[in-house]
Amino acid sequence: MSVRIGIGLSTQPFSTPQAWLRWARLCDELGIDSLWQTDRLVSTDAQLEALSAMAALAGATERIRFGMNAVVVSTRDPLVLAKQCATIDWLSGGRLLPVFGVGNANAPEWAAMGRSPAGRGVRADEALELMRRLWSEEKVDFEGEHFRCRGASIAPRPLQQPLPLWIGGHSKAAIARTARIGTGWLGGLQDPATVGPVIAAIRREAEALGRRIAPDHFGATFPFRIGRADDPLVTGYAAAMGRAGIDAASWVAAGSPQAVIDRCRAYRDAGAHKFVLIPLARGDDDLVDQTRRLAGDVIPVVHAWD
Repeated sequence: MSVRIGIGLSTQPFSTPQAWLRWARLCDELGIDSLWQTDRLVSTDAQLEALSAMAALAGATERIRFGMNAVVVSTRDPLVLAKQCATIDWLSGGRLLPVFGVGNANAPEWAAMGRSPAGRGVRADEALELMRRLWSEEKVDFEGEHFRCRGASIAPRPLQQPLPLWIGGHSKAAIARTARIGTGWLGGLQDPATVGPVIAAIRREAEALGRRIAPDHFGATFPFRIGRADDPLVTGYAAAMGRAGIDAASWVAAGSPQAVIDRCRAYRDAGAHKFVLIPLARGDDDLVDQTRRLAGDVIPVVHAWD
């Protein structure tokens, strides 16, 4: 089973588009497994639209894979989203790793779009079923509560057949959705003690349905900083999480490279084999430095756990 580390960006920390693209190419060269862009349509912080960013990465890189962590499928038109994913996968030579979720009921997107979050789970289930069919079938007829189409087809289809379909979230509905249609699961900001039971539940429900999700297709997400554990970036992040009622100490990895390795090991022991690490960094140069430290001191150790 492969254990791999990718890097995720929850905001857009770079000063220029050129700096972002240089960093992406650096990740490609350094052996980072994948790049991940958080999906936010409404934000006061600078944040790239996830699908557009993936299209840019398809042209800017050669090897590295990339995905959306996680695209809120219930806010998107499934035909357009299916076409976008298929195009990006084709342009990249089959390197797209899409992750889908239903979104938080309190997210600002609902008010901004004039929609109610009620029924978002049903919308997501219909959208995912429709997209799965569009990615593999010649013509699709679909009749749902929220979406309907007749004779729909897209071309080119994704190069990856089937296209990976990872699910995010840890609710009972997310667990059931992953067990029913997912090819993998990626956790959000949850500690190992929370991730372990979710992975176990998904495996049990998938087996009950006669399905099997590959053991190394379960992932975890956590922030990191290599350097001083009491760096103001770390303490400031922890304080912000504390104001939201979240104990950041249980998942943030800060300090020596060994602290990051140990946190990866805790998640691996809980059943996760893929890691999306979010760098806590200030500005272009610092983020590049954190990336180089991760690639030089952490990745060789963790990737050797295969």
